[in-house]
Amino acid sequence: MDIENIKKLRELTGVGITDAKKALTDAGGDFDKALEEMKKKGLAKAAQRGEREARSGLIGSYSHDGRIGVLVEVNCETDFVAKTDEFKELVKDLTLHIAASEPEGVDDLLKQPFVKNPEQTVEDVIKGHIVKLGENIVVRQFARFELGVNS
Repeated sequence: MDIENIKKLRELTGVGITDAKKALTDAGGDFDKALEEMKKKGLAKAAQRGEREARSGLIGSYSHDGRIGVLVEVNCETDFVAKTDEFKELVKDLTLHIAASEPEGVDDLLKQPFVKNPEQTVEDVIKGHIVKLGENIVVRQFARFELGVNS
C-alpha cells in the first residue's frame, strides 16, 4: 500500500489514516476508485449533518473595483468551525462566486457551476466542506450590488 496515496486521500477527504487505508484496500489500491467511494460515503454523512441546526458562522463581503459588492451569510454549527481558515476560505470563495455569477437566489446559487471549478456545483463545494469540517453549513442569504443597476 502506497503511503503517499493514503496521505493524498486523507487530504482530499478529511478522513483518518485508518479510513483512508481501508478505502484503498477495498478499492484494490485504485486511488480514483477509493476517492470516489469516499466521496459517496462523505456525501451521505453530509446529508445526515444537513439536519443539524447551523446558527454560528460568518458574514462575508467582497467588493470588485468598487463597482460590484457582495454580502453573504454562511452559517455553521459552532464558532470553532467559523474561525477556521477552511470555513473563512469557503465564505470568501462564495462571495467571489456571487459577484461573478449573479445568482438570483440561494437555491439558484447552489445549482450553478462553481466559478473556481465548473466541474462542481456550489452545492458540491459546500458538501465537501461539510464533510471536511464535520458540521452542517448553510448559505442563509446574500445581497449583490452593482453600480448603476437597479434590482
